Amino acid sequence: MEPPTAEAVLQGVFTLYNDPNNVAKEKASKWLEEFQKSIHSWKIADELLRQKHDLNSCTFAAQTMRNKIQNSFHELPETAHESLRQSLLEHLSHITIETKSVIVTQLSLALADLALLMSSWQKPVATLLQRFSSNPNMMYALIELLTLIPEEVNSRHLRLGANRRKEILLDLEADSTLVGEYLTLCLINGNDNEMLRSKILKCFTSWVQINAFKLPEIRDNIIIEYSFQLLSSGTTSPDLHEAATDCLCALLTCMELNNSRGGLDEKLFSSIMCLEEAYNLSVAQEDLDKSMNLCRLFTVLVESNLTQMVALSDDETPHCSIKSLGLVLNCVGHYDYEVAEITFNMWYRLSEDLYHRNNYHLTAHFKPYVERLIAALYKHSQLDPDHDGLVEEGGSFKDFRFKVSEIIKDVIFIVSSISCFKQMFVILQSSNVSWESSEAALFIMQNVARNILPEESEVVPKVVEAILNLPENCHIAIRYTSISILGELCDWIDSNPETLQPVLNFLLFALQQKNGLATAAANSLQSICSTCKKHMLGHISGLMEIARCLDSFDIQTDSAIGLLKGISIIIGGLPPAQLTPAMQELCSFQVEALSRLTNGEMDGLDGKKSRSDPAFWLDRLASIYRHVNPTVANNEVNPCAFVIINNWIVLSRALERYKNDSKIMERIVRCIRYAIRCIGKQAMPILEPLVEQIITIYSGHNHSCLLYLGSILVDEFAYEEGCTQGLLNMLQTFIEPTFGVLQMDNGLKNHPDMVDDFFRLATRFIQRAPLQFLQSQLVTPIIQCGLLACTLDHREANISVMRFFCSLLRHDRANDLEPMVQSILVSHGESLIMNLLYASVFCLHSNMLPDVAEVFVEIKQHSPLQLEEYVKKAVDSLPKKNSGGSITVTHEQMVQFVSNIVKSQTSRATTQTLQDFARLYR
Repeated sequence: MEPPTAEAVLQGVFTLYNDPNNVAKEKASKWLEEFQKSIHSWKIADELLRQKHDLNSCTFAAQTMRNKIQNSFHELPETAHESLRQSLLEHLSHITIETKSVIVTQLSLALADLALLMSSWQKPVATLLQRFSSNPNMMYALIELLTLIPEEVNSRHLRLGANRRKEILLDLEADSTLVGEYLTLCLINGNDNEMLRSKILKCFTSWVQINAFKLPEIRDNIIIEYSFQLLSSGTTSPDLHEAATDCLCALLTCMELNNSRGGLDEKLFSSIMCLEEAYNLSVAQEDLDKSMNLCRLFTVLVESNLTQMVALSDDETPHCSIKSLGLVLNCVGHYDYEVAEITFNMWYRLSEDLYHRNNYHLTAHFKPYVERLIAALYKHSQLDPDHDGLVEEGGSFKDFRFKVSEIIKDVIFIVSSISCFKQMFVILQSSNVSWESSEAALFIMQNVARNILPEESEVVPKVVEAILNLPENCHIAIRYTSISILGELCDWIDSNPETLQPVLNFLLFALQQKNGLATAAANSLQSICSTCKKHMLGHISGLMEIARCLDSFDIQTDSAIGLLKGISIIIGGLPPAQLTPAMQELCSFQVEALSRLTNGEMDGLDGKKSRSDPAFWLDRLASIYRHVNPTVANNEVNPCAFVIINNWIVLSRALERYKNDSKIMERIVRCIRYAIRCIGKQAMPILEPLVEQIITIYSGHNHSCLLYLGSILVDEFAYEEGCTQGLLNMLQTFIEPTFGVLQMDNGLKNHPDMVDDFFRLATRFIQRAPLQFLQSQLVTPIIQCGLLACTLDHREANISVMRFFCSLLRHDRANDLEPMVQSILVSHGESLIMNLLYASVFCLHSNMLPDVAEVFVEIKQHSPLQLEEYVKKAVDSLPKKNSGGSITVTHEQMVQFVSNIVKSQTSRATTQTLQDFARLYR
């Protein structure tokens, strides 16, 4: 863009905030956005801050300065850093009490980020304290700065690198005493200014969070004492209460991470235990925010002591910190379930630790606490007495009950499923028990029912009998949960087949009801079909009748598909003579509707919008193809083959009719995929027309799902004589349109699905027909595309690219392939390692590096010396300093990295080495 003037920027800001014309506003917004990206914005933002024209222009200038330092600091030469620092300090020194907080924050962020990036600025915290601490007008701004500096240390935008970050943290640790003294002085002299006290607490917390303070030295710190005073008082304001909670939580987390004690832990523990009265007061005052704050504090207290609570408990005596669970359980009993929800992650962590230790005596110490937890969750799970229907879908209470289900499944082994089941059954048998209490008890039972041992004969038969004999006038929620329990008891029913017929009768009746009961019945039927396969074979006629009437039931789409899954599983167990007609009939309901749609006929589809959507029928058909899974010997005809090949013409028509609709094409491909997987090589009659059709469609409509379908065909047929060349021709035809899309601007980034599916296809060729693939002329362009795709920060796409290279370079190839692989390595190995290392450092998330590591390992298997040479060159090509002038990676670190990569014996060790090296740049 042309070098703008300050006046033009002022006009743009004025238009953005004041012009009533939305078109003008939009135009100004885009212009200002481009201005902020330009090199000229440094100078003009500085100029606007000096002019102090108005609030909006100053805010924009401060935001621009912060944005430039965060994202474009590399634009400035090192020689300009000092003048920028002086300029920002000058702007900051003009701040007064009247200066708007947004400007203070943006300027403080800019200066804080500069302090972290600018390696030549020695001791920035000490400099700031020395310059501004004596000026009372600067107190707010200085505390803001001191808060932001530690908060920004781990900012991913700055990419400080591990060396610079370590240097900064050592500096901050050295300056922590000065900061602590200044904050204490501000607290003592700050009168009763609530905003100031809140800022002091937040600042202290930010320094605790980076472990800057030596914990024994702050044992008697006045700010910690003040935090406890605030939490003990019933009159503390919400902001101060939250800030004090954050402060103490940060201290607890800091102690847990450092395993650092020094007397502070005992003091904190005893002081927090004394806050139970404050919590009870917050409940009495119905101050939910304070209750939630204190619950959070109690939960973090338990989490910070969890390791020693479990590890230091012996068979006879639990660790003394176990009493803190009582505080948490008090909170779980709060009248608002949102408070209980805060504790859920802690219970999960406790259950994980106990489960892995597998110590009965240790687990027994925690049993009373988990029993109290389940009792409290039972009460929280109760619907309101005047609630008419089921739990509202998508509501917060539905979400809470889902989380309750998860946490009960996590902790139930501590008290045993049958014990919980019996406890809830006792509630059901109580006299005058309310409907909502009964439903909540059934809900808890539903979550443990699948764990009940099949031989249980004391309680479960009574529960099943009670469910089967529910009175007609019982609340719909009770009936719904009871139906769900039967589905969860599928293993028990399988071992007690005498109950199957009455259960099926009950579910069939429920399937014909409205208001959600049919959906629950469908889900339970699916579970029983999936588990009781042998026993359900005798009920196939009833299941087929259900399938015929499926669209008359009031069930959700997913449940209908699930029910078809269950029926398909049972069909898969029939003898071939019965299987084929049963599958044909089951498919016919879906295929006939699809046939009418692909022919342009809409009649006979009930007039419902969903029925006229081909995806509705395709998903059902896919479910059938996926789950009819007969056992077929190699030389036998698959009884599904006749049905699938017969139905092919309809799917072929659907491919042609819906080739412009990517979503429907994905559904069709999914359906064909399961059809091919179902009958494997017996799908040969449709292979050639299918390949021709998808090649034709892909040339005009680049649906990546067709590439995926191609990989399925390669997987199934590449071994077959006469098929390999045709499939290679298919791949060659796919390459031109695929590369045409991926070579566009941001093509890889904008089409990750295509990258994923294309490299999956290429990988399948390497796995199924390696010789023919490696001898073809397609290898080199595909490798070159893969080299470009190494930097793509998309999980699935990156995995496919890495698997392609791993398969290509596999070291355990047959002898006739080894020379070809070596030739590829010589031609492309250096570029591959160069791109992989660059991607690992600058582009990919650390959780994606295990896949990259696999490629390094494969290359090493061929030649450690080649790998060492490639890695050395790749490391030399990386920058050695960051934009702030500090050393990113030392010579010693580079040498050590190369050595570790070459010496690594496992993929895990290589991953760790890559992650450690990448941190030097992040």
